Amino acid sequence: MTYWLRTVLMALVLAATTLSVGMAQAGVRELELLSSYIGDWRGEGALVGGDQPEPFRCRLSVAQGNLLKINYTGRCSLVNATLSISGTIAYNDDAGRYEAAMSSNAGYTGLAIGRQSGGRISFDLREQQKDRAGGDVRIGARILLVDDRITVDFEVEFNNSGDVLTASVPFDR
Repeated sequence: MTYWLRTVLMALVLAATTLSVGMAQAGVRELELLSSYIGDWRGEGALVGGDQPEPFRCRLSVAQGNLLKINYTGRCSLVNATLSISGTIAYNDDAGRYEAAMSSNAGYTGLAIGRQSGGRISFDLREQQKDRAGGDVRIGARILLVDDRITVDFEVEFNNSGDVLTASVPFDR
């Protein structure tokens, strides 16, 4: 092997090593941002769109997951119903982006890519489903992490009637 070829190969190996170290450090920074949300949270809002607004209270627990993830579980209570949610928020180091997964006791599951702007990360989860009567329903949730605050917005649209129910829940520790 010539000196020139050996030098080029060594430079490529060094560049790849430097890049992988930089990527690992990037994942650590993103995990630190996610970890700043670990703890117990409470929030309340109102379910709007029915006959009258209904109080909407929630608890949310955020815990350290494995690798570059945090796990969350939550429970929200309405007058006549309880909604449970769970999921993970992770930094996908290979793709260089945040990802959130959510599932609920109402049969809703979704995956969203986080859009980051400074210290703000926003996730939009959308899904089409059938309601109990077989009608089409559009369900959405938005998770917003910003300035040591969490806000979760819910929206359900019953396509047959056009009725829309919404709730926005700002959480505090």
